[in-house]
Formats: sequence, C-alpha cells, structure tokens
Amino acid sequence: MTEKTVLDFFRNDVARPRKEHLVHASPEGSRVLGTEVFLSKTVRLSRALAGLGVSRGDRVILLSENRPEWAIADLAILGAGAVNVPIYPTLQPAQIAYQVNDSAANVAILDSALQLKKFHEIQKECPSLKHLVLMDFTGSEKALGFDQLLEGAPASSEEQFWDAASRVDPKELMTIIYTSGTTGEPKGVMLSHENIAQNIIHSVPKVAFSEEDVALEFLPLCHSFERTLGYGYMYVKIKRIFCAVAYVAELLPKLQPTFFAGVPRLYEKIFAKIQEKVASAPPLKQSLFNWAVSTGKEMSAASLAHKDPGIGTRLQYWIADLLVLSEVRKAFGGKVRYCASGGAPLPLFANEFFHAIGVPILEGYGLSETSPIISLNFPGAIRLGTVGKVLENLEVKIADDGEIIVRGPSIMSGYWKKPEATKEVFDKEGFFHTGDIGKFDADGFLAITDRKKDLIITAGGKNVAPAPIESELKRMTLIDNAVVIGDRRPFLVALFSPNPDEMKRFAAQHGLPADDPAALTTHPKVLEALQKHVDSVNKNLARFEQVKKFSILPEQLTMERGHLTPTLKVKRRVAEKEFARLIELMYSGGGGGE
Repeated sequence: MTEKTVLDFFRNDVARPRKEHLVHASPEGSRVLGTEVFLSKTVRLSRALAGLGVSRGDRVILLSENRPEWAIADLAILGAGAVNVPIYPTLQPAQIAYQVNDSAANVAILDSALQLKKFHEIQKECPSLKHLVLMDFTGSEKALGFDQLLEGAPASSEEQFWDAASRVDPKELMTIIYTSGTTGEPKGVMLSHENIAQNIIHSVPKVAFSEEDVALEFLPLCHSFERTLGYGYMYVKIKRIFCAVAYVAELLPKLQPTFFAGVPRLYEKIFAKIQEKVASAPPLKQSLFNWAVSTGKEMSAASLAHKDPGIGTRLQYWIADLLVLSEVRKAFGGKVRYCASGGAPLPLFANEFFHAIGVPILEGYGLSETSPIISLNFPGAIRLGTVGKVLENLEVKIADDGEIIVRGPSIMSGYWKKPEATKEVFDKEGFFHTGDIGKFDADGFLAITDRKKDLIITAGGKNVAPAPIESELKRMTLIDNAVVIGDRRPFLVALFSPNPDEMKRFAAQHGLPADDPAALTTHPKVLEALQKHVDSVNKNLARFEQVKKFSILPEQLTMERGHLTPTLKVKRRVAEKEFARLIELMYSGGGGGE
C-alpha cells in the first residue's frame, strides 16, 4: 500500500489490533480505547456527519482539548470528504465567530459545556452553523450528544468507509488552519492530504520509531506541529497518550512515554524549575549536580561529534548518571528516547542541558503553511544551535535579504479566501517566503536568526536580531519572558515579565516581604540582581546590541490576556502597545547607544 492521504495512514494504523491504541490520561486516571473501538466510533461518526448534511468539501469546526475524541472526530470528518477547521480552546467567542463565518462551517464538534456556552453566544451571528455536537453531553444541553449521535447513526460498514476513503483525492483540501499570528487578522492556511502526507513520509521515519514506542500528545492538537506528529504516529503505528498540558508535569512519571513534542517555552520552564530546585539544595548537592551535568555535556558533545569520549569520561559519566542524571530523568518517566521542539527557536543553553541529562531534544523548523516541517535534527544528524537539515523533498534557499524561502509538495496552496495575502508570500518562481531570517552552515544545517518583521533597525542604522538577546536574558530565573525593543530608537531597552514563584523564593532568601508581588518588581535588591544579569549578557554583545535599560512588568505576560500566542510566543506588537508608557519612560531619560 502506498500512503497518499491521512486516511491511508489511519488504515495502516488500525490494521493491527491493539488493546491500548489510544489513551486519555488525567489526574483521575486513564481511559483506554482499543483498536476496534477507535475504528468503530470513527466509522459511525463519519456516517452520522453525513446524516447531518455534511458532504464533500464542507467545513466542520473541531474545538476540543486533547483526548481520543479529537482524533475520532478529525478522521470522521476527513472520511466524509469534509474539511476539518480546528480551533484553539482558549479562543474567545468573537475570535471563534470570525473563524466560523470565514470558513462558512455548518457543523461544530465541541468537547465541553464551557465551549458550548461560547457557541451559544455567537450562534445568531453565524448563519452557516446548523449543528452543535457536544462530547461531554449530559442530556440537558442545547446540542447533539457525541455518543448519542454515534448510536443513532445509520448502519455503515468499515468496507464502505474505506471505499469512500480510497476515493479521496490527495490534492483535495483537507484542513483550514487559522494562524494565531502575532499581528493582524487570522489567515486560514489551506492544506491538502498530499501536503501533510508528503511531510510525514519524509520526516517521521528519520526518528526511527519502533512499534513499542509510546507518544505523549499534550500540545494542542489543533496546532499543526502536534497534529502532523499525530498522523506520523499513525504512520509508524505506535500507541498514543493524550493529556492536557496542565497535567503533564504531574503525569509524566506515571505515563512513561518514549517520545513527546513541546514548544521552547515548555523546555525553558522545565529547565528553570530544575535550576530553582538545585538552588535551594545544600551546597554539596549543588556541586554534585553541577558536576554531573558538566560530565553529561562532555559525553553529549563527544557523541554528537561522533567521537570517542575516552575511558575517563565514560567512567565519570557512568557515575554521574547513576547518582544524579538517572534521577532527573525519572521526572520524565525514565523512558524518554527523544523529545521534539518546534514553533520557535530553542535556546542553546536549554538544548545543551537536556542532551546532557539524557533527554535529547530534536529541534526542527517549520510553519503551518509548510505542513509544518521544513527541517529537523534527527538521530545521527544533530547539531545543537541549528534546526537541522532540510527535508529531501523540499527546496530551500536564502534570499538576498537573508529570508528563508521554500518550495515543495508540503507547501500550502494559499490562504482561504485571501488571494492578495497569498500573492504576498509566494514569488514568481513558486517559493514560499517564510518571514524568517536564517543561514546554512558548511554541512547544510540550517540556523534561524530571527523573524524578519521582528528585526530591529536602530536610529543609528544598525540591524539587531532581538530573539538571541531575549534568549540569554531569560536565563535569569527571575525573568519569565523578555521583550527587547529599539526599532528606530537610539538604544535597546527590555521589558521583563516576572516569574512569580522565583520572585517569592528570592524574597524569602533576602528577607523581603512577599505579600505584594507587584512591589517586589520595583524593589532595589531585585533590580540590582537583574542589572547584574543584564550586564553579564551585555558583555558578549556589540555596543549597539546591548540593553541599556529595563523595566519589570507588574504581572506575567499571559495567553489569557492576549500577550502570547497559543504556542507561547510573545505578541511583540501587543506588548509594545500595552506597555507604551513604560517604554517611553525608559527612553525619556536619554542614555547612550549607537
């Protein structure tokens, strides 16, 4: 069988019966679906959707936290020949209404009463929306029950489902993914079965999965990264565990996955938590931990360079692993072979740390518009500080201005109902312009410098990439996030989003009152500690790249308040607008710079 569509991957996945095919994990326990139940529910739901009037090419909204029903609904929509329009559960009613109306969806499948309430608020504004289907249906809600819909579906055989699936054209529109974006109106990325299938076939096998692997999925399934990986797990036929991101730290030791994907902020937060714990340990334990990590880094560096570390390093690493590193890995379940990172650049210090403790991260690069993977590090070809090598079926170039441009079978056909926006990102040769600045090294590894639109041009005409500077600033545990500002300005300044837990720990260490977190952000001792850190970062920067002043925000930057995208990237323009007064205060006093 030659897999050409996502439904081909599904058929491949369910060919071998398994008692634990999909698992839904939560603090209350785990719910397990075997292969037969997974397949049966998907077939019946696909038939039920057809009964609701869903036909080939129709758009169906899917809004749910990570759970098996997300996968069932997704595949049922595709089996009906319809188009899945996945939506982030964190979106507000007005944002949801825009995507429903723009896509002209006629059915929405939701997980909870909370989401149903949002849809009831906007239903009158969405004339195309005819049916709401609720997963957690109790009987009193104004919606169709998910399980009840399955039970009442007309009889349909698996053969009929697969026959319909075989007639799906790989070039047919499969999904519309609305970009969260850091600025502007959301755009619907149009991807076909072929786009995603080709991306999986040329990327996932590089990780060398076996059928004994267990994948944990906690990034939002509506995000192209986790979603494509999910199809990849079907391609290699491995067990999948769904879990809400809020419970990951608690459940990881019990679930014992061998592989999972995260965004850089997740790894940064884990790194910061470990550092906080070490900082509160007795001096002897701190020294032992630091020695073990240093030894792990030596071993990792030799391994990545394909060199023999020597018997001395091997012996030290064996001791370090026995006493320290293996204990750290227990927090991840103790069986993780690899992790993946995407969505934004992963700070080098975090990547080096995870490789050192024996939880290697495979960093990759891509966008929703590219299905998403463009390049990745994979076992046997890893270079820290890069996003790996470009997939063989893609053509990537660096434009004259440093922008990464790409052409190939996994690139979107365009933005839904936005021909002008589509024209803006494709050139005459058919290359998609990513908006990212990058470069290749001598061995073909791609490195990302920054987003093109985020590049700062100082008043003195100097070009500054803020991301690497922000990455170094965030190494200080008091800082949860950093935003460097300075476009058309005489020098750079920074906004720091505080880490509340670390602020409290710092207060306790220095005898400061911790009952008023906002007051801590302006306390002289906190400012002194941060200034020392900023000074240490500035030592390794050119004068025009140095941060001359900073301000600590009274509260964290959060997704709920609109500061972060669902993948936890800072919406730079939003932050600059909301904190314009703080920014102007930093500049009003003058100061040096280029």
